[in-house]
Formats: sequence, C-alpha cells, structure tokens
Amino acid sequence: MPEMHELPKVNIIGTGSNLASLAEKLSLPLVPAFPESGGFCLFMEDGMLRLSNLDARDKSVVYVDFSSGASTYRREQGGGKNQALGKAIGINKKSDLNVLDATAGMGKDAFVMAGLGCKLTMVEQSPIVAALLQDALMRAEQDAAIVDIISMMTLIQANSIEHMQSSEFLDNPPDVVYLDPMYPERKKTAKVKKEMQTLQQLLGHQDNTEEFLEAAFNCALNRVVVKRPKGASPISNRPATHTVESKKTRYDVYMKF
Repeated sequence: MPEMHELPKVNIIGTGSNLASLAEKLSLPLVPAFPESGGFCLFMEDGMLRLSNLDARDKSVVYVDFSSGASTYRREQGGGKNQALGKAIGINKKSDLNVLDATAGMGKDAFVMAGLGCKLTMVEQSPIVAALLQDALMRAEQDAAIVDIISMMTLIQANSIEHMQSSEFLDNPPDVVYLDPMYPERKKTAKVKKEMQTLQQLLGHQDNTEEFLEAAFNCALNRVVVKRPKGASPISNRPATHTVESKKTRYDVYMKF
C-alpha cells in the first residue's frame, strides 16, 4: 500500500440528489453551507465540481476542465506526436498504444496521450481526485470538439500497485505504464502551482517509489515512463534506458527489451 499521511477531513457543500449521492459514495459529510471552521470542501460551481482548502491563504480552487483554454492550446499547439511526451511513450513506433496511467491525478497528461491516439486506462487512488476527474469526463462528453478523445479514456478509482498486480493486466498487459508520482516540494515558492499545493496538502506524497516502479515494470508489456522535474533525481536505483527532455520536464524511459 502507498505510504500516505493521514488524510484531512473533507466536507461536501450544497444540496441536491447529485451531491447527496456523491457524499454517500465517498462516505463524506454533506453540509448545506461552507463551515466556519474551514478545511477542505467539495462543491459545485458553474456546473463544475471543485475542491478548495478554506484554510489556505489564497483559498485556491482545484477542478478539472478538458475544454479549458489551456487544454485546448496544449492539444492544438503542443507539438503532436513530436512532443516530448509522445516520444517518451513511443507513439512514433505504434500509433494505437494501450497506456496505463497509474497516477492519473488531474488527467492532463492522459488527455494529451489520448489525443495522440492512445487508449488510456487511468488509475487514481484518491476518491476525491477521482471524483473531480470523473466530473470532468462527464462534462467533456458533451463537447463535440473532444468527445472522441474522451471516448479513449477510462477511469478506475483504485490502489494503483494492487491494480497493476491484478489478473486483468497479467492477462492483457498495457504497452506502456506511465507514472507521475507526487513528491514533497523542496521549497515553497511562487513557482509551485497553487493547484499542486492544494493536492499535496490533501494527499501528502508517495514514499514507496521503488515498489511503484517495480510494479509498473512487471505490468508493462514494452516500457515504463516516469515523469520528473528537469534536474531532479530518478525515483529508483534502476537505471533508465534513456531519457526524453522538454524545457521543464524529463521523462525517464525504462524499456523491457
């Protein structure tokens, strides 16, 4: 099991059957208004499920929107198959890769890979983050410009290591396993995105990266790709076969042959 810190309390704010169903599914309290005590809250605004930490100074709000301007720009101007992520997963060698994103998070990289023609299985351990991602997928199905991409993406809320060790992948292994582990920030700077700060406060970070990489390596048919900040140390003593770099990111590629 991933080693995570004790998760903070999360309230679901509002009324209505959809929020009531979500509260029951996640076993979280449903309250009609934001509590004075602060804390983490899930709520609907402008038809979108959002997460906020009321105790944070900036009160930043986290949500997933595949129809946003940023997602559209990356989809249209990101470089297609020639971008670093496409090269790292081997998109030029096979156009219809089956990819397991074992650390789905906010789904940004999964959306890019699906846009390149890959079939994505996204596994997210946090029920809270999975709820944000599921909400975004449902809304994106109504966007004609990206519905074909969304149809290539399947979300599973589960423990990633256990899921990679399941019979499903032993019988039908993915071509690629993609990992983007969450790490503690060495320094709290303005460069750290507020979204990431909120998620780190909610989820903590993974301490079992060796186990994660080994499970991924045993699961993948062809390669494992690990996303790292440029200049950061590898997640394991296992040497990468090669690396692919962009301006701010490095992808460590572990080939199986």
